[in-house]
Amino acid sequence: MNNRKNSIVIGLTGQTGAGKSTVAKIFAEQGFNIINADQVARDVVNPGMPCLQELTIQFGSEILNPDHSLNRKALAGIVFTDPEKLKLLNHITHPFIIQAIRELIQDFAAAGEKFILLDAPTLFESKADQFCDRIIAVIASQEIRCARIMQRDHLTRQSALDRMNSQFTEEYFISHSDDVIENHSSPEELAEKSRKLAEMIKSEYD
Repeated sequence: MNNRKNSIVIGLTGQTGAGKSTVAKIFAEQGFNIINADQVARDVVNPGMPCLQELTIQFGSEILNPDHSLNRKALAGIVFTDPEKLKLLNHITHPFIIQAIRELIQDFAAAGEKFILLDAPTLFESKADQFCDRIIAVIASQEIRCARIMQRDHLTRQSALDRMNSQFTEEYFISHSDDVIENHSSPEELAEKSRKLAEMIKSEYD
């Protein structure tokens, strides 16, 4: 990518509910600059933004709250049960997200920051993997992930499964990543695995 100088971009992705947020937190503690793609995705659909205007044209005003902000639950109810509508959502939002991520990477690089972690659940779908020098995937069993998503997002089991089933398979994440972190046990073990991997990556690229 142009204007990156000597920065190293590590892509962090994986299945919803697998524990990416914990991994990102540990990498931040190890000195990585974090770009949270979820936050970027929220920013590009703020009221008045061109991305939200396009979404409203395609999905209707029912995806808006009374204050004209995005009603995320309404939009999720539309797209997570219809693969074609999910594809349309991604087609609209991903170019805006990619442009914003590109600018953030360039800002970090211009500031002389070497290690950047791009935390992106839809890393492959959005083609943001093109920015990455290395990719980490976090995986966990379906039952563990389902329970976490239900608790985290206050969803029914079926809604949680709909979100899980809209993603790539575990095999896809494994085959398209350079490193895989399995999160089947305690938060402490996940943190230790993440710490060791962060240290290894820094030593390899220093």
